[in-house]
Amino acid sequence: MEGGTCTGCQRPAIGGVTHPVCQMKYMPDGVFSSLVYSNVVKKLVYNFKYKPYLTHLAGSLVDLFYEGLIQKEHFYRTITKDTLLVPIPLHPMRARKRGYNQSLLLANGLAKRFDLTVADCLSRVKNTVPQVGLSQKERQENIKDAFALKSGVNMQDVAQVFLIDDVVTSGATLKEAAKLLKKVGVGKVWGVTLAHGN
Repeated sequence: MEGGTCTGCQRPAIGGVTHPVCQMKYMPDGVFSSLVYSNVVKKLVYNFKYKPYLTHLAGSLVDLFYEGLIQKEHFYRTITKDTLLVPIPLHPMRARKRGYNQSLLLANGLAKRFDLTVADCLSRVKNTVPQVGLSQKERQENIKDAFALKSGVNMQDVAQVFLIDDVVTSGATLKEAAKLLKKVGVGKVWGVTLAHGN
């Protein structure tokens, strides 16, 4: 049986699929994660996102990401050739400082492996503080209204999106992005992350 956590109640959920009783109109349909965010994984992700900004880790992390996903039966039942990969965006100030968006690098790597299309369609309009160390309530408030659809983008008839991010903990970021995408007409929205942690 595949493990996972419901984005609604934070309790265990088979395959990471949101419990039917927790599923609300604009919530993610579930979250697929490849690895547990601890020890070596935590160090790799940290070095990928922060100084010394080791972008060359992208290839190895995509390998780990891909290998974890292909072992998940629920993921394979969900993926279709029309699924769009949408990376969680960085605020322009943070993107300038880092020089790249780690979620976009991961999305591009997965797109090649699964022969899917990346739709870099979201922008971060609120310069949020890092979610690390914040309570669940603080995370939700911090990320509220943080995203917008890029100008000229139409997602109305998109059947399914995989939101790509490096780590999911409370799911607040994925929930906020999923809410926006579902409000503009996307059918199903799933979180797909390299790692999951507490």
